Order: sequence, then structure tokens, then C-alpha cells
Amino acid sequence: MRAGQKRSSRSTGSESSLRDVAELWVAHLGTIPYREGVELQETLRSRRQAGEVPDLLLVLEHPPVYTKGRRTEPGDLPMGEDWYRVQGIDVCDTDRGGRVTYHGPGQLVAYPIMAVERVADFIHTMERAIVEALADEAIEAEVRNTPFTGVWAGDAKIASIGVRVSGGVTTHGLAVNVDNDLQPFEWIVPCGIDHVRMTSVSKETGESPSLPCFRKRMAWRFAQAFGMRQRIVPPRRLVERMVSAPGRRGRDQDAGRMPAEVSMA
Repeated sequence: MRAGQKRSSRSTGSESSLRDVAELWVAHLGTIPYREGVELQETLRSRRQAGEVPDLLLVLEHPPVYTKGRRTEPGDLPMGEDWYRVQGIDVCDTDRGGRVTYHGPGQLVAYPIMAVERVADFIHTMERAIVEALADEAIEAEVRNTPFTGVWAGDAKIASIGVRVSGGVTTHGLAVNVDNDLQPFEWIVPCGIDHVRMTSVSKETGESPSLPCFRKRMAWRFAQAFGMRQRIVPPRRLVERMVSAPGRRGRDQDAGRMPAEVSMA
């Protein structure tokens, strides 16, 4: 609107519908250590439960790390944890379900901190968002049945999902191999699936994709899949206390509900 132009007191239909769409706060955090990421998720989960922030999506990378879900078996890390640390890869326990997986530079990690009612629907919607983001890269991906969970490109696995729901709010999330080193997957039993072959966006396309571009595309597809409107916020905004949470959709859950776990797979 130009200076001096009178603003109409009547809202257009599109403006009204935009106001009715719930916001998803998206924060691009860069590279942060895994344990630091877990602590941030726990803080934000409490604030989401208290209604101090709306639904969130944290988009980031981790330094090299193996994360062990609650069902991890000793044979999933056949070299022994000390050997992996000598290779420069940390090993961390985690409270999500599932078994062991790898995170590292060049891999897109996204952690939704969201109030949910149906965990299965939440997982399926995340899977759909990943498939659509990969389709934007001309990669035909699909979801398979248990135990071959996650997202696959042909016979190789390209993305993993693992969440925990506590007090009706999620932590952990998804990981998509973009242009990361795949060798560390060869040293473990990824997600407890023997002889699984891992792949990445760069391997499937034969090009060097831009992780920042894919990061933005994944966040946009994620918000779209959940029927939300993304709002990019600076990381500092995440830790500011708020009186009320804009865009709440009435999905807050009883904080006493038993936690649910879904495998990283």
C-alpha cells in the first residue's frame, strides 16, 4: 500500500483464509551437536505443552554421530563404540524408539515439535512430505511396509523417520540424505535392517544438490502436507517466553498421557 492510501476495512476472502491457516514456525539452526539439539527439543516440547509457542519445525545438521534408539542391540554397532569414536563419530543414546542410525554433515535433519492426536497419521504425513520434496528433485521415492520403514528410492533407503510423543507433543523427527558421506552407514546395521543399501539425493541425481535449497523445499513441503503456513523465525525467538501461542489449533494434549515411540527407520 502506498503512503496515504486508505486501507479498506473489509478483508478479502484470501486474506481471511490466510488468517485461518495455522502457522508452523520454522527455524534454520545450521549445524549443532546432537546433545545440544536434544536439550533444545526438550525445552521447546515443554513450552509447546504450555502453549507458549505454536507448532515448530527445527531444520539443521549434526556433526557425525550415531544415535541409539531404545531397541538398539549390541550387534547394531559391530565395531564397538570406542572404534567409532576413534573415527571421529560420536555415539549417543536417545529416547526415541527404534535402533541405531547415523547423522552427519550434508544430511538434512528436521525436528517437528508439534501437538498431535494420532501418531500414525502424523508419521504418514511426514512420509508424504518427504516423498513430495524428493519428487521436486526428480527422484521417485516411496514408503514401504514394516520392517522396511522410512522412505526409499528404488532398492535403497534415502530417508529415516523416528519420533517420540510425550504429553501429546512430538520430538525427534526425520533425516534425509542429501549430499552426506554414506560410508558411516556401512559400519553399522542401519535401523536394524541387515544389508540395507543407503542412498542420497546427490547419488540418485548424479548432481551436487544445494543443501540450503533442499532445506527450504523440505520445510515448505512439510508445512504444506500438514495444511499449515510456514513462518521463518530466528532461533532466538524459540526461547522467548510468550503469553499465548499464535496459530494454535486446539490440539494440545493432556500432559499426563503416556509417551509413544516410533522407530527411526
